[in-house]
Amino acid sequence: MEYWDPHIERMPIDELRQLQEHKLKQLLNYVYNHSPFYKKRLDDAGIKPEDINSLEDVKKIPFTYKQDLRDNYPTGMFCVPNTQLVRFHASSGTSGKPTVVGYTRNDINGWANSLARALTSIGIGRGDNMQVSYGYGLFTGGLGLHYGAEEVSASVLPTSAGNTGRQIELMQDLGTSVIACTPSYMLYMNEAAKKMNINIKKDTDLKIGILGAEPWSEEMRKRIEDTTGIKAYDIFGTSELSGPLFTECKYQDGIHIWADQFLVEIIDPDTGKALPDGERGELVITTLSKEALPLIRYRVGDLTALNSEPCECGRTHPRITRITGRVDDMLVVRGVNVFPGQIEAVLMNIPEVGEHFQIIVDRVNEMDMMNVQIEMTDTAFSDKVNDIISLEKKVESALKSVLNVSVKVELVEQGSLPRTVGKSKKVIDNRNL
Repeated sequence: MEYWDPHIERMPIDELRQLQEHKLKQLLNYVYNHSPFYKKRLDDAGIKPEDINSLEDVKKIPFTYKQDLRDNYPTGMFCVPNTQLVRFHASSGTSGKPTVVGYTRNDINGWANSLARALTSIGIGRGDNMQVSYGYGLFTGGLGLHYGAEEVSASVLPTSAGNTGRQIELMQDLGTSVIACTPSYMLYMNEAAKKMNINIKKDTDLKIGILGAEPWSEEMRKRIEDTTGIKAYDIFGTSELSGPLFTECKYQDGIHIWADQFLVEIIDPDTGKALPDGERGELVITTLSKEALPLIRYRVGDLTALNSEPCECGRTHPRITRITGRVDDMLVVRGVNVFPGQIEAVLMNIPEVGEHFQIIVDRVNEMDMMNVQIEMTDTAFSDKVNDIISLEKKVESALKSVLNVSVKVELVEQGSLPRTVGKSKKVIDNRNL
């Protein structure tokens, strides 16, 4: 099956915009009557629902921030009473109060439908065994992919994260064809399989990886595909919006955002002004169909660009490019803006270095110092000090040419940097301690 819902997925762009406009008007009326938070936010801005008559008018509406969710913890932004909810999810709350999201039955069905379209677009369906190695529980990744896979009649292996040896055994024994996990865990699993004398490319039926929940580069994708033999697809979503929602299609040319369910903007993170197609900025999303926790002009914080042209696959819905990081992930080192994704992209083009690295930033005598610890590949490891120094200089030069700031590189043995089964922690900024 090439499309899950061909009428919607291939809808002419003019009709799609008319549908968005209609849903946006409905949304404004809905939140004005059911959300004290949004009624006050709109009243404070001098806006009534009838003032919003086109998609362009959405720019009149104030942004919604993650802090709004925290300030109204736990359910102060919900539009329905708890008696109409069928599920809660919550963020980890590591940097403050967690964000709590509630779901009506229609919200759950819409979430599963969004993923059914996405999974169908990369050829997943009946006959596939999908191993879901995202965390289950309050984190949305595991259950989101689980329900989406069942919606397209794939068989689900709910392994969650961890217990890697057992996961690899089950992958072999049950003929897993699709795995869903973080890119970091895919690399870790490949490493663990080698130690078990198992070659994922040759000794398993794995063909597709649905990888996300953390930024990863195009160069990292190539490294994963080359070493494991899978086709690696990017997935996007946030807990506030529901959880994982969208993927690339088979053409791997941007993540399809379902325009009948979500309205997408890209803005300059400093000024809040809208940016044109192709220009990278902060992602802003308005939910058009959610009942329990609709969000209007929600500043996601992820950096990407918009492509509104129809895709080669025939879908007319807009696409976003690969997420390169978050607005708050940016490091300022000696006045230069540095993103971890830039460093990863450089390293993955140097065959002598492995997939694992860590960025450590310190302040010494009022000067910012950035040190990048990088694992070498087994084939590149050498007992000769001169060989290691030469490779360190090569990597330092490559990084400086891209970052425009000097970086100290320290090459370490493979396996010496920490591994994770969830989101990787690539940056240690000691300046903030």
